[in-house]
Amino acid sequence: MKYKLLKKDTKRVDGKTLYRIKALKDFNNVKKGDLGGYIEKEYNLSQKGNAWVSDNAYVYNDACVSDNARVYKNARVYDNTKVSNNARVYDSAWVSDNACVSGNACVYGDAWVYGNARVYDCAWICGRARVYGNARVYDCAWVCGDVRVSE
Repeated sequence: MKYKLLKKDTKRVDGKTLYRIKALKDFNNVKKGDLGGYIEKEYNLSQKGNAWVSDNAYVYNDACVSDNARVYKNARVYDNTKVSNNARVYDSAWVSDNACVSGNACVYGDAWVYGNARVYDCAWICGRARVYGNARVYDCAWVCGDVRVSE
C-alpha cells in the first residue's frame, strides 16, 4: 500500500465524508509521511503507480485517479470520472459526471469538464473554459478563457 486514509482528519463535501490521505512510502515526488488531499474511499485513488491527490483537492463518489495522474491545489474530481495516465487536474478545476481526462492532458484554472466529455492526449483546458456533453478535446488543443465546447 502506498497510502492510508486518516480517519480523524476529515472534510464534509456534498454530504460525503472525505478523508485526508497519508503516504506510507516514497514514490515519484511523494515522500513517506507526506499528507495528501481528501478522498472518500480507497477506490478513488489507485494504490498502484504514482497517482496522487494533494493539497486541498477532493476526489469522491465513484471517481478514480490512477496511473501517474495528479489532482491538486483546490481541484474537485467526483461522480463517475476517471483521471488517468499522466493527466493533471489542478487549481480550482472541476471534473464531474462521466468525464475522462487522460494522456498528458491538463485541466486547470477555473475550468470545468463534465457530462460525457473526454480530454486526452496533450490537450489543455484552462481559464473559465467549459467542456461538456459528448465533446472530445485532444491532440495538442488548447481551450482557454470563457470558451464553451459541447457536442
